[in-house]
This record gives sequence, C-alpha cells and structure tokens, in this order.
Amino acid sequence: MKVAVVGGGVVGLSVAWAASEAGHQVQLIDAAPGSGASWVAGGMLAPVTEAWPGEEHVLALGSASLDRWPEFAARLEKDGGLRREGTLVVAVDAADRAELDGVADFLARLGRAVERVTAREARRLEPSLGTSVRNGLLVPGDLAVDNRVLLSSLRKAAVDAGMRPVAVAATKVSAGEVLLANGSTVECDAVVLAAGAWSGGLYEGLAKVIRPVKGEVLRLKARDGALDPPKRTVRALVEGRQVYLVPRDGRGLVLGATQYEAGFDTEVTVGGVRDLLRDAERVLPGIGEYAVLECAAGLRPGSPDNLPLLGWLEPGVLAATGHHRNGILLAPITAEAVVDLLAGREPPEPARAADPGRLLAVTNGGG
Repeated sequence: MKVAVVGGGVVGLSVAWAASEAGHQVQLIDAAPGSGASWVAGGMLAPVTEAWPGEEHVLALGSASLDRWPEFAARLEKDGGLRREGTLVVAVDAADRAELDGVADFLARLGRAVERVTAREARRLEPSLGTSVRNGLLVPGDLAVDNRVLLSSLRKAAVDAGMRPVAVAATKVSAGEVLLANGSTVECDAVVLAAGAWSGGLYEGLAKVIRPVKGEVLRLKARDGALDPPKRTVRALVEGRQVYLVPRDGRGLVLGATQYEAGFDTEVTVGGVRDLLRDAERVLPGIGEYAVLECAAGLRPGSPDNLPLLGWLEPGVLAATGHHRNGILLAPITAEAVVDLLAGREPPEPARAADPGRLLAVTNGGG
C-alpha cells in the first residue's frame, strides 16, 4: 500500500518507521521533520504522574504505551535516548501536599502503586532539592527520553526501513492525495495525518477539534561548582502550578513547562521564563547557578478530552494526532495502532477509546 504520512514529529516518524517495516511504501511529508513540539519537549514518559480523576482512558492508553517503550527503544540507535531512573513528584506547601495526596489516593483506587516519601526521604533521594519541599511520591516505573536523540534515531530507522522523505509542507489532505505548498500533489492509497497542532488546518473536519496549546521550555546546564541536576525526573506542584525538571547527559536539565492558549504563537515571553525559573528555584535552589542554553516554545496538539484522535476520519484518511502533552509517550502504541488499522485489524484495546468518532459527530454537528 502507498502511504503518505503528513507530519515529521515523533508521532509521524514513529508511524513512518512502523508502516515501512510492515511493507508499505511510505512517504513522509514535512518541510522540516524533527522540529516543532517534538524538538522542544521535555521527554517525560510518565502516565502515572500525569494522571487525573476523570481521565482514566488517558492513563490506560499511556500505561499501555509505556509498557511498549523499552522494546521500542531497544530497536533504535542509542536506545532512542531512553532513561530509566523514574520520577519523583514533590509538593512545596500544604495545599500542594493535599493535592498530591489526592493523586496518590486516586492512583491507589486504580491499583497503581506509588511510594509516598517524606521531605527528608525526598532530599535523600535527590540532594539538590530545597528545604521548601514538603513531601513526595516516588514512581520508579516512569521513564524519560532525550527527545532530540530520539528524533534522530527515529528518522534513521525510518529511512533504513525504506521511508522516503518529501521536504515540502502539506496544505490539505483528502482521501488518496496530499496537496503540497509547491502546488504538486502526492497520490497514495492512505493518508496518515500526524501534523500535530497543524492538523486542523489540513483537514476540515478537525478544524474545531485540534487546537494549539503553547508550552515554553528552558534548557539549562550545571556550571562548574554548581550542584548536579537530579538523577531522576522531578515534577513539582508549586502553589498549584506544575513544573518539571528532566535530566540530560552532561549535567544538562530541561525545565518546563508553561501551558496556555495563545493560538499559533511560538515566541518565548519574559513572563513565561520568569515563572518557570521562580518555581524551579523553590524546588531546586541551586538552579540559579546554572547556565541558560536555550529558551523555546512548542505547540502541543490539544483535543477536547485530552485523548488523541487515532483512527479513520474517512476511507483513505487516518488520524494520528491530538496527543497534547503525550506525543512522545504515546508514539509506540500510536504506531502500532496505525499499522493495525492500515491492515484492516482492530487496534490495541486501550487505543480504541481514542477513535475520532467520539468527537467528530458532536463537534461537527452530527447526532
């Protein structure tokens, strides 16, 4: 089958790799593959610490994909940048502590074990944590990945499997073809729409479903004489706001992320940087001695219920978009589901809740 994958972020590259390995003739359409939100991301693979009451389908899908990650990474160059140290979630005031306790109770009801730790135990695990930390949750099963190593590894794997890149932006997709910005078309048997926040502008039926959600991220590095970054991912609640700190090789640290609706604005704001650094210093006081290497903003593809859209939009057009904060986490199960759907099979059970029909009928005025 001739398959056109529109979008070269982590989801599109994963789909292109899997579909090529399954024997399809795959073209990946993206003017700048490996850029966008996937390039900016923190790389957390943390469905448990992202879990909230009312989003049980999101947790189930993320957990199923997390289970696939070790094998997925093992088949990539440099293990795809996978890190296995786990996650420590911490709170810095009484209200944050109560919220963290609520999350732990919710997870316990679902049978998801996490270990509650005191402030002293949290600082023993991560000596760079500050004295404002009140308590924490240790989640050893969470993973993380260096997103930029991952993107490079995925692109190489996809090309090695036979994928052909088309370095032109798409302007519209429909059954059997993709219209390109240079006026030409790519003809195919099936289109996989994996263009993230831009998916709604490429397929009319998604215009009211997929929206951009802005997130600002800082990349830092501990200078000589500064305390080392944490060994594991640290997520924190700081007066109700969420901040995460994800370690990188070479004493690096990714700090993120703001989250707000700003259309397709990708400029980094002074206020966003200020808020991230202020909250991070409450958790990791020594961060003030770090060097700032990069400030960037990405656009996550949001959906109304925080589940992606994963399934047929119409015969010949398949959605793999709307992953919001979880594009990297959900890459393995998304690629698997797309290959199943292209073959006429049912996708993995946890992915069935992400069928686009749950949203399209309501959003577009159907019954």
